Amino acid sequence: MGKICYKLVHNRAKHLNADGKALLQIEACLDGKRLLFSTKVYLTPKQWNAKKKLVVRHPEADSLNYMIHELIMELERKEMEIWRQGQEVTLSNLKKAMKSGNGQSFILFVKETIETSPHKDSTRRNLATTLAWLSRFKPNLDFGGVNSALVYKFEEFLYRNGCCTNTVAKHMKHFKSFVNAAIGKGYLKVDEDAFWRYKIKVKESKHTHLLPEELHQLEALALPDNPSLRHTLDAFLFCCYTGMRYSDFVSLTEKNFTMKECHPWLTYRSVKTNIEVSFPLHLPFEGKAWDILCKYSHDRNAFFKLRSNTCVNHDLKKIGKLAGIDKHFTFHSARHTNATLLIYDGVSITTVQKLLGHRNVSTTQIYSDVMGETIVKDLAKCYNS
Repeated sequence: MGKICYKLVHNRAKHLNADGKALLQIEACLDGKRLLFSTKVYLTPKQWNAKKKLVVRHPEADSLNYMIHELIMELERKEMEIWRQGQEVTLSNLKKAMKSGNGQSFILFVKETIETSPHKDSTRRNLATTLAWLSRFKPNLDFGGVNSALVYKFEEFLYRNGCCTNTVAKHMKHFKSFVNAAIGKGYLKVDEDAFWRYKIKVKESKHTHLLPEELHQLEALALPDNPSLRHTLDAFLFCCYTGMRYSDFVSLTEKNFTMKECHPWLTYRSVKTNIEVSFPLHLPFEGKAWDILCKYSHDRNAFFKLRSNTCVNHDLKKIGKLAGIDKHFTFHSARHTNATLLIYDGVSITTVQKLLGHRNVSTTQIYSDVMGETIVKDLAKCYNS
């Protein structure tokens, strides 16, 4: 039989949309004829490595690469099914098989569910990480294979691959929502709910934050021969001083910075909560956030362009070792560090709430319990005066 060849093509039309992005497609070639399949993934030119055929410099590059790989595998499986059924392998038959098979593949159903969901982009990216794990676990999963046994096997797979209890809980929660969506669409029966006996396990977690002396170790770390690590470290420190999330940091532009009464202010709208936050860069932490920003005055927009959160966290692991910090911390630890140290320095809980963009002060109060030194400091104010 003739073998169909597949390759990835970005921006075939040589035209970018209003967001500066273009569609990534899969080109199927057979006997000089071509047929294009959409991946429904839009990328900027810098986010596509044409030589390696990989998504790069994207917040969810790993997840997107898994999804794209899964889609190519699905095309190859459909091609094999056509041959096994005694039909001629043609691009036309492949197109028909893909259209008729969309309802059979649970993986593709989940992919389409995420893409068409009304959730925010950050939530969709989070759901996509679960899809990536599902694709790795069972790339050819169909609706018939979604059962109670599979649920427990997927949980075991996540633990075996190094996921902690709460990370597993997050992915299982997402998986359950995918199953519920399939039940709602009629692809799975209510009485065959794979999760009806499964209980999601959650472990109470403590927020990792850096102590003042650990922050000083990072500030003093010299990385003259590694600009990539330097960039990651500066971005992390900037967020330690401002309390920003990764998603908010990578969304910044020059327009988010203004001068008020001769002082620099950062104003942004949180990607997660849609709350506007105004931050005086010259006041907290002796204006260190502004000092870092001034280092990148030649191209501030480049400063806000980071690799995926996963890649950045790998960098921070290396940086922690180089700085002699015996503690696992991630980019999100910058936010916890900011809140904890502000409260330790005596900033009111309501002010910290506004600086972090929390809707409720109860969310902010968790940081007041983190650092035992805060209790000692508060009591010392009362009894040593």
